[in-house]
Amino acid sequence: MAPLFTMVFNKSVLFLVLISSLVIDARPATFLQDFRITWSDSHIRQLDGGRAIQLVLDQNSGCGFASKSQYLFGRVSMKIKLIPGDSAGTVTAFYMNSDTDQVRDELDFEFLGNRSGQPYSVQTNVYAHGKGDREQRVNLWFDPAADYHTYSIMWNHHLVTFSVDDVPIRVYKNNEARGVPFPKFQPMGVYSTLWEADDWATRGGLEKIDWSKAPFYAYYKDFDIEGCPVPGPASCASNPSNWWEGPNYQQLDPVAARRYRWVRMNHMVYDYCTDKSRYPVTPPECVAGI
Repeated sequence: MAPLFTMVFNKSVLFLVLISSLVIDARPATFLQDFRITWSDSHIRQLDGGRAIQLVLDQNSGCGFASKSQYLFGRVSMKIKLIPGDSAGTVTAFYMNSDTDQVRDELDFEFLGNRSGQPYSVQTNVYAHGKGDREQRVNLWFDPAADYHTYSIMWNHHLVTFSVDDVPIRVYKNNEARGVPFPKFQPMGVYSTLWEADDWATRGGLEKIDWSKAPFYAYYKDFDIEGCPVPGPASCASNPSNWWEGPNYQQLDPVAARRYRWVRMNHMVYDYCTDKSRYPVTPPECVAGI
């Protein structure tokens, strides 16, 4: 029986090794497994054994963190609970960035604080090959400070989708055929910051931070990155077998498309596509539909 047991055991080990080699990335057990603090470590506190964190903004400093790796295509998501009460003038940002100067690629969630009782706005923006100025703003249809909600960025060769609790709020399609740049050459890291931006964040800078309400807190948990790490296997980013490159993710399915239209009809408060003062000629990507 010993040889048979050894053979079965070795096959089991080989199977596990093969399965492990196919895992592109996995959810980290703790914050510090995949992330590092980039700014003001005294203002980021680990909770629940490192499975959650608290970001702090006060008159001394804000704070920030970043992924240890960069990624080329995939999905990143986090559960975030935003600043409660009077959060005017603050910005909680969750974004991907190529960390390059002149031709950076960037995919932004920016949560813009507000006076108590007013809706929280989330601004999204896309930079591709250094070209940005593609802001859209949506008023969230719930209180994002009352509980955690899931915010995700899904990025493949066909489109970028920003989602809130699996509801798409922004779709940026690959319109290279129309001469519109699309971020597909540069790997990006995952970043988040909590900072003071009362020169623009709330009502164009009219509402300032009330420092008597400080310190301000935002909370994060369930850090989930699935993507092609760079450096890593050179073939990963072009592999059509990656789940996020599959047919179901190359466009919105009918249910997601209905949800997306609902957000745009009922909760969008600014769209660069319709801002004639900035763009007298509608940008070509804006007429491409979803």
